[in-house]
Formats: sequence, C-alpha cells, structure tokens
Amino acid sequence: MTALSLWHRFHYKKIILWLCGLSAFFLLIFLVIDQVISLSVRDRVFENADRLPYRPYGVVLGTSKYVATGKTNDYYTNRLAAAKTLIENQKVSYLLLSGDNRTLQYNEPRNMFRDLRKMGISEDRLFQDFAGFRTLDSIIRADKVFQIPPYTIISQKFHCERALFIARYYDIDAICFTAKQPDIYFGTRIRETFARIKAIFDLLIGVQPYFLGDPEPLPLPNNQ
Repeated sequence: MTALSLWHRFHYKKIILWLCGLSAFFLLIFLVIDQVISLSVRDRVFENADRLPYRPYGVVLGTSKYVATGKTNDYYTNRLAAAKTLIENQKVSYLLLSGDNRTLQYNEPRNMFRDLRKMGISEDRLFQDFAGFRTLDSIIRADKVFQIPPYTIISQKFHCERALFIARYYDIDAICFTAKQPDIYFGTRIRETFARIKAIFDLLIGVQPYFLGDPEPLPLPNNQ
C-alpha cells in the first residue's frame, strides 16, 4: 500500500468520524428540544376527562380520515371519540373542527363534521375552520379569528404538546385533552420530532397563518 493510499484512507476516516460526530450533535439537540417542549407544557395536558377543567370550546385538530392503504386512520377516529367524550361529559359546550381544506376531495373539517353528526353530536355544537392548514394556523385562528375564550385542544399527546407550546408562545390560554394513541406510532413519533424543530424555527422567524382574515367571533354558552 502506497503512502498516498494510506493518506487517502486516513483522510476518509477523519471525514467519516467528523460526520458521525456532527450527526450525534444534531441528534442530541433534537432530543433536547423534543423533551423541553414536552416538559414545558406537561401541566396543561390531561389524559383523564374527569380531571379536565371545563372550557366552552374544544378545538379538534384535523388529520386525514384515511391512510394510504384506504383504511380509516386511527388518529382521526380516536380524536373524534375524544371530542364526543368531552361533549357528553360536559367538559366543553362546542367543538371547533380545524383542518386542511386543500381540495374538493380532501376536506378535514367537513369529514369531522359529518362523522360527529353520525356519532350523535348536535349540529349546533359544531363549527368548522377550513383554514387550519397547519397546527400553528389552527391555534392562532381559534384565538384571533374565532375569538373563542380559553379552550381545550383535542389530539394525541405528542401533537397536543406541540400545539400547546405554540399557544403558550402566543400567550393563548389553552389546555389539551389527549385522544387515544394508536398502538404503532414509531414513524409518526419520529416525524413529530422534526415537526417540533420546524415549529421552533417558525416561531423564531415569526411565521403567521397562511390565511388569517377578518374576525368571525363564535357564540358562547349562555352562562359565559
């Protein structure tokens, strides 16, 4: 083996070690951010409906009704079940269904509205936000556009934590009731870690909802 070959091998080893070290550093940063977000809002996450304080509105964060195979999405089904639980236990009076409405065929709020009606929830308790394109949009629009008072977010725990972190950043008084987590969600949890990094970046650079629009205040219960 020539001296030149030895030098090249040594050089490549240094590059590989440097890349491994850099990857480990970023992985550590990602994990720290992930845990900081979870810990900073843990006092606002409720898994037991009996312990959940009453709020006039529950904001159901949208997701696709179906997965790629055509099977019904358990995240979607469980969020609607959690929303129904809060209505039936009088933990919220109304539901704001916030989600993506990108095409005529893909309409998260409309799907949630139709399915909740089939589940026995009265139409006069349901309102729709068709511009909840992202979690940030849903959280800010509930406060700025629909002007609802302190509200309860409804989603899975990992999503709740990110939504609450955004709400706290904007001084929005929100708590969260966790929907049941599907048994297999490793891939989703990995994506959530990157979603949290993006959320931090969006907050730092001041990203706003795609569409804010004029205020459209929603009604309040008679006792408010």
